[in-house]
Amino acid sequence: MVGMGVLLECLDHPEVEEVLVIGRNRVDVEHPKLNQLIHKDFSSFTGVKERLKGYDGCFYCLGISAAGLTEEKYKLITWDYTMALAQVLYENNPGMTFNYVSGVGTDSSEKGRMMWARVKGKTENDLLKMGFKKAFMFRPGIIIPLRGIRSRTKGYQFMYDYFMWLVKLIKAISPGSVVDTTRIGLAMINSMLEGYPEKIIRPKDIIILSESTE
Repeated sequence: MVGMGVLLECLDHPEVEEVLVIGRNRVDVEHPKLNQLIHKDFSSFTGVKERLKGYDGCFYCLGISAAGLTEEKYKLITWDYTMALAQVLYENNPGMTFNYVSGVGTDSSEKGRMMWARVKGKTENDLLKMGFKKAFMFRPGIIIPLRGIRSRTKGYQFMYDYFMWLVKLIKAISPGSVVDTTRIGLAMINSMLEGYPEKIIRPKDIIILSESTE
């Protein structure tokens, strides 16, 4: 859901010349700026290293719910996959911006009781230590999908289908706690183009960044 939102904003943005989507399957989008790399093994990207040269930013939107997963399995998808790509990108493009979609409640201490929050915290910390010129950890919280985007997570889509009125009510009461897929995409682009003083990007920061112009 977030990845599609970011993709659509990148394709529309005049400062973005080219987009490479890496996935196990093709996305159903056609655009002159868009290239797609089908890659089945997310535990290693060394075999496609040459394809990943020359980029200014990585907007990493892969994620999964921890519900029903062991810590080992969740860590494989959340930490191992992320670091496998990040390491190859850093070797190719150390001056790039690496943006990672994390979540509200992530545990930067890596010591809390919530398994998913510890793993996300470790992933954030290791990305920030890797050495990219710029790296931002996006913690969006409640997200409203726009532009016809639907969530692949059945529980989330159920909430959007039947409880969007509640999400909109929360936004009306607390505008800084709810963002949408368009704002996330614009915030990622602007963080790459302009930078931002904070490394942890919370909903209020996403709103500020999405409205930012040079």
